[in-house]
Amino acid sequence: MARVRLSVAERREELLRAAIEQIEARGVAAVRIADVAGSLGVSNALVLYHFETKEKLVAAAFAHAAQDDLARLRKLLGRRATALSRLRSAVRWYAPTGQAKGWRLWIEGWAVSLREPALREVARDLDRQWKAALAEVIAEGVAAGEFRCPDPSGTALRLTALLDGLAVQLTSYQGAVSRAKAHDWVEETLIRELGLPTGS
Repeated sequence: MARVRLSVAERREELLRAAIEQIEARGVAAVRIADVAGSLGVSNALVLYHFETKEKLVAAAFAHAAQDDLARLRKLLGRRATALSRLRSAVRWYAPTGQAKGWRLWIEGWAVSLREPALREVARDLDRQWKAALAEVIAEGVAAGEFRCPDPSGTALRLTALLDGLAVQLTSYQGAVSRAKAHDWVEETLIRELGLPTGS
């Protein structure tokens, strides 16, 4: 059966999704161009034509995954609801107790980015955009009088640091902390950081 001819953009999208799947299944260090090509029934040369090297493919795959995550974040934060409701929805989705997928992918990506400048820039950019989006909705809540927070950027940094750290604990060290306890800690942090009454 002949393969459907795809546009360059469609082919890149297909290759990036396949790369993400292979990275999730095998890990960054073990994945090969041949694994990505084989999963789609295409040649290694086709993958290399689009990405030149494994390192460039991996960085592009992480950038693609990051854009998916950021699109979901923007959708949650862009709803018509109170700032507190939008912030809680975003945190609930992102938290390792929520629906966000791919924590293993990101933890591995952070580790590899210590030695791979292109991947480091992707991770850094995602981190900056995530914190900026949270800081913006926190500032909106302050302006609307929903809660108090003298430093929205600092709160966004502390909140993401907590979420990332809990993700490592829950993903890498099974049993280190329960999901229920992690959820409680995130809620306690939100209440404290936003000056909300306990139980709100």
